[in-house]
Amino acid sequence: MLERALRLEKQLVDIRRDIHAHPELGFHESRTSQKVSDVLTSLRVEHQRGIAKTGVVATLGDGHGPTVALRADMDALPIQEANDVAYRSQSPNVMHACGHDAHTAALLGAAMLLVKEDLHGTVRLIFQPSEEAQDGEHKSGGLRMVEEGALDAVDAVFALHVASDMPVGMIEIGDGPIMAAVDSFQARVIGRGCHGAYPHKGLDPVWLAAQVINAIHGIVPRRIDPTQPALISACTIHSGIADNVIPEEITLTGTIRSFDAGIRQQLHDELRRACALANGLGGEYELAIVGGYPPTVNDAQQAAFLRSVAQVVLPDTQIVTKPPLHMGAEDFSFMAQKAPGAFAHIGAGKGDRPRPHHNPHFDIDEVVIARGAALLAETALRYLRNG
Repeated sequence: MLERALRLEKQLVDIRRDIHAHPELGFHESRTSQKVSDVLTSLRVEHQRGIAKTGVVATLGDGHGPTVALRADMDALPIQEANDVAYRSQSPNVMHACGHDAHTAALLGAAMLLVKEDLHGTVRLIFQPSEEAQDGEHKSGGLRMVEEGALDAVDAVFALHVASDMPVGMIEIGDGPIMAAVDSFQARVIGRGCHGAYPHKGLDPVWLAAQVINAIHGIVPRRIDPTQPALISACTIHSGIADNVIPEEITLTGTIRSFDAGIRQQLHDELRRACALANGLGGEYELAIVGGYPPTVNDAQQAAFLRSVAQVVLPDTQIVTKPPLHMGAEDFSFMAQKAPGAFAHIGAGKGDRPRPHHNPHFDIDEVVIARGAALLAETALRYLRNG
């Protein structure tokens, strides 16, 4: 399968570069979904567009026996690309800075490989929008896909994510929780505005917020069991327009990460207590916590199966079976709640410089695309044979 995939490498790289040059944000992947549809049409693969707004779901096989799903995400990030490459983003302030362009190309590669197989069962290819963001109802593309039936009657689901911080030839496939749950928060710390020269005539929300932020940063090291992974980051602070005016209020936003449901609730409770310091100092606060993605949990049986396939398809690869927990989050987690699933991080480090995810210099070694396509295709093929 890898040998066949490598023969498709130039075609898959061209697809990835085309998508990379024309990135689209979550739930706006119209051109990308059209590109996916065009490739599937050329392969004569049955598919449906408009799932979860801009998603595509394709089906291969004879419909008898088990159903296995393979998933790729398609959306980009609101980042201005800094790479000087021929395929750099042509969309201002939008960039594929997490590798979803490669995921889409790899899944199309899997379709090219599987269409030539005699499949006894069903392979469902899920091209998902908006992994990075939520819509006005706080729902991501993965959750929308589940709600709209893309995972119905699926026996197992698999996905890969390129990892620019790991070398090509390494893959992480762990059991159980592998990525964190994520929630977001917005807090208003309210005082009384006044002239900057007469702070005693008002109540400075900058001072109030300083106490709140200090308390927030003390939650994890002093209120959470140190053996439990947990995180709260205050990421933005907005207030004021003049250097001689004490503002009326400050808005803070941030992110909350956890793995355990009890710790997740404790973080929410402690955040409320930290914000309530504003009350004790004479001010007020308002806090909104928006629930995000649950933890990404690999089913032990499916993770073991994916490792066994990787050993055959990528024999030169080092398979890490107990990777460190990732505090990043993934809305594949919703799919893994619907069907037993396994999610892998596959090495894609470019090697010439650090190119971290969500960074203007992000890029990958494109050999990972054909390797990913081979692994996805062989995983589906062996699942149907063994299922």
